[in-house]
Amino acid sequence: MTSVFEAVGGKAIGYVSGGAVTQATNKGTSVTLNTTSGQITMNNAALADAAEVTFTVTNDKVAATDTIVVNHGSGGTAGAYWLCVSTVAAGSFKISVGNLSGGSLSEAIVLNYNVIKGAAS
Repeated sequence: MTSVFEAVGGKAIGYVSGGAVTQATNKGTSVTLNTTSGQITMNNAALADAAEVTFTVTNDKVAATDTIVVNHGSGGTAGAYWLCVSTVAAGSFKISVGNLSGGSLSEAIVLNYNVIKGAAS
């Protein structure tokens, strides 16, 4: 994990390296990206209005005590999707995406994620 923190001078807090992956088959296809920060380009398969899909991200940097932050970074219709992260475990987490648009969408949206390392004690 490569991170940067500048306590003085108003510099950004965050990661200085990451990775990217694209879903191969459909929006439910699992992906593997072993970085603490990255981008996932979802497949452009149709997602019906009010439908949701969940996929697994395999990531050897993730521990069960970590927090995953994900957002719709680019591509597709802004505000048309909801996102939820669940089932954070050692080596993986799940992302659910739902369509709020009122119609079917076939967009390859790009999700940004970051792993915030945590501890149980």
